[in-house]
Amino acid sequence: MPRLSRTVFIALVPVLLALGLAACSPLGTLNALTPASASERTDGLSYGDDPRQKLDVYRPPVAHGAAPVVVFFYGGNWVSGERADYAFIGRSLAAHGIVTVVADYRLYPQVRYPDFLKDAAQAVAWAKRHAAQYGGDPQRLFVMGHSAGAYNAAMVALDPRWLAAQDMTPADLRGWIGLAGPYDFLPVENTTTRPVFHFPDTPPDSQPVRHVSRLSPPALLIAARSDSLVNPQRNTGHLAQALRAQQVPVTELYYDRVNHATLIGSVAAPLRWLAPTLDDVARYVLAAKGREEPVAYRTSGAGR
Repeated sequence: MPRLSRTVFIALVPVLLALGLAACSPLGTLNALTPASASERTDGLSYGDDPRQKLDVYRPPVAHGAAPVVVFFYGGNWVSGERADYAFIGRSLAAHGIVTVVADYRLYPQVRYPDFLKDAAQAVAWAKRHAAQYGGDPQRLFVMGHSAGAYNAAMVALDPRWLAAQDMTPADLRGWIGLAGPYDFLPVENTTTRPVFHFPDTPPDSQPVRHVSRLSPPALLIAARSDSLVNPQRNTGHLAQALRAQQVPVTELYYDRVNHATLIGSVAAPLRWLAPTLDDVARYVLAAKGREEPVAYRTSGAGR
């Protein structure tokens, strides 16, 4: 079982037992119970030459003008993950009128930091070039991720080196969304993560919080109050503070009834009662006006 799938399974066992579905793969169950009819998928598209450099595109079945585009990166501690396991993300966002790109990227031990960031930026550049082909608006481009994927999204949005290699800048992003992301985690404590980031010689500039500037794109940061894997105050809280200090628009939400794993699971149809993750992400993307016109939006998810 992949690392994230094991975490999700443990977190979801009580819920799946209640639904009579615990014998199924947890991510497979979320996909199976999230309707595919409200989206159209084009899968297995290459954004690079490596077999891991592929992506799937989910789009609304009925076009109402060019739609915003979200590029999503899953978690898995940079050692595991498959885009097919996250069809529920693409289906759910597409059902809200958002063209969604779910991308694979190279993992450890094939690569270490920063090569997976090169992949992330390459996938975002692909989305910008091809957005119109799938009904998307390249001028309304967002990057989003959960856990390790939120780190990837943050680094693409905040550290201009990665998009620069693709002839882009963070200004090409209308905004970015991070779910339970590690943004400030030195020294590296997780033994699985250590070799990924060259421990004990982890570069200080590997931390997203170090790249915040007044030119950073707006952000929606969401975390679970009870997250035993990625400390929400040290990571989400510190990054939000750094963004505000640079007068960058940031929306910061914390939910009560989810944990690190079920936060992303709450995007899927059977678990939406746990938290309004999907609604908050969709509302942010659909309403975002860009750096010059920050969205008037609540700054706390207290009591959720």
